[in-house]
Amino acid sequence: MGLAERRAAKEFETKRFPQFKKDIDEAAGFEVPVTVAWDTLTLEGESHLYDECWPKVYFVPLIEALKGITIDDMGKEALKSSLKKIEIQNRADTGNASRIASFENGTLLLDNNPHTNVDEVTERTKAIQSLLESKL
Repeated sequence: MGLAERRAAKEFETKRFPQFKKDIDEAAGFEVPVTVAWDTLTLEGESHLYDECWPKVYFVPLIEALKGITIDDMGKEALKSSLKKIEIQNRADTGNASRIASFENGTLLLDNNPHTNVDEVTERTKAIQSLLESKL
């Protein structure tokens, strides 16, 4: 990863991620630890895509899925008692919306290529929400 990619990732992390973190906590109804493996999201020569793609691939679907689960007290309680942390990464190198998420031992893992099928926000949202609802 070159300097341009590191700079763009750091800018996203410091300027945009804090608001996404607030939105995640608000949607979940509690403060949930979120870890992002920034180095796995940064792809060589694609720093110009980070601001557009990362929200659509990871953060918007996650927030919308959490909102869908916490629409009532039952969902809020189930999520709070089961979800311990969220991890975001690109290690599986898949762009399939239906395979973005896994949930094990209280950890929701979002693992997806950050620049593939970017506009499948609704599909990723549904996949994350369905997975969580089946595990809570």
